[in-house]
Amino acid sequence: MRLLSFAILVLFATAPLSAGELSRTYLNSPLAAQHHLPFSSGVLVGNTLYIAGTTGVDPDTRGPVSATQEARLVMNRIEHVVRQAHMTMDDVVSIQVFCTNLANYDAFNNVYKTYFHGHFPARAFIGAANLLFGARYEVMGIAIRR
Repeated sequence: MRLLSFAILVLFATAPLSAGELSRTYLNSPLAAQHHLPFSSGVLVGNTLYIAGTTGVDPDTRGPVSATQEARLVMNRIEHVVRQAHMTMDDVVSIQVFCTNLANYDAFNNVYKTYFHGHFPARAFIGAANLLFGARYEVMGIAIRR
């Protein structure tokens, strides 16, 4: 009986906090803040960062010109949110990429692979008909602090 009581005590003492008990930090990119966009660029809940859908297009200029430039900008913006949470890109565990032209797969990958060292996150590369502001890519993800 004592062993069972001890095991139950250890279980409760080491159990993770429920989602309602974890602290939340809302992160915003300068672009989202400047344009008063109705979302957070990322939400840090405990050690888990949820990264909002992000494009490499400025709503004012509708640039950049090439698929490679846009891939670099979107990944820079993802990295900015990750760094705001005091993490690195190697903390990213899952990525979803929405792309309006699957012929840009290689252009995106050539840029994407430069942001990680060692293992890559789990990833989906999904065809999409249209994205906001004429973007080629929209990327969202999840990072967990190591």
